[in-house]
Amino acid sequence: MQPFSVITKAIAFSLATIGFYLFWLLFAPFVYFFLRPKRQWRNFIFRNWARTIVKILGIKIHTNAIVPATPFFLVSNHLSYIDIIVLASQLDCVFIAKREIKSWPVFGLLSRSMDTIFIDRTRAADIPRVNALIVETLQSQQNIVVFPEGTSTAGTEVWPFKPSLLEPAARGNFPVAYASISYRTPPGDVPAHLSVCWWGKMTLMPHLLGIFRLSAIEATLTFGEETLQGTDRKELAKRLHEAVTTIFMPSTEPDTVPRAVASGWNLVN
Repeated sequence: MQPFSVITKAIAFSLATIGFYLFWLLFAPFVYFFLRPKRQWRNFIFRNWARTIVKILGIKIHTNAIVPATPFFLVSNHLSYIDIIVLASQLDCVFIAKREIKSWPVFGLLSRSMDTIFIDRTRAADIPRVNALIVETLQSQQNIVVFPEGTSTAGTEVWPFKPSLLEPAARGNFPVAYASISYRTPPGDVPAHLSVCWWGKMTLMPHLLGIFRLSAIEATLTFGEETLQGTDRKELAKRLHEAVTTIFMPSTEPDTVPRAVASGWNLVN
């Protein structure tokens, strides 16, 4: 892609993000003390920001649109921070994200404002706090999205699901929906596993610049046709992993890239 187009995308991305954030701040005080209007305003801003960014980045989303009923607990494989934009453009939901994102430029500010639940992936002691927030969110009729692989990958396969954050669903025998995400880029562009997927030692700003260089992105978002339930979190994690693997479309061929290092996720129980 020509440098001018890259600059145009970068400017449009920045202006859209700043604009929606200022719009959020402008009216947030009027709904701050009213729980339902506050959530509706949050959902409106987040959804429309995501849809705007999808257009700016040239992302074409293919989906079967089997959206679970609210409140839902949804798990998905995880390839990139772009997953959040794709999912937020289709669903009103609260994401579980690693604590480090809080300090990211742009994404950190936005995620904090949009009620993201942050987890310290290196501390097992943080799991009960996060699980309590998941329960609270579901009880307040909001939707939860969890990426139980624990890290983003290169998209060759679905990594085993870690059951820690499935405890609230297992304890309450709550139905869990599932989805898979994959990406492709046009011929001549950098392959999706090296440009859209964010894994290994990749850093944010160079990766985002690479996203701007792409002429287009095809995202396939496939929802499972049923929900799964179970009172054993490890067994539930295994069944969900099998279900997501069944509908998953690799973003590259197996063995094209080495297995990514899992960025310090230690919560395995």
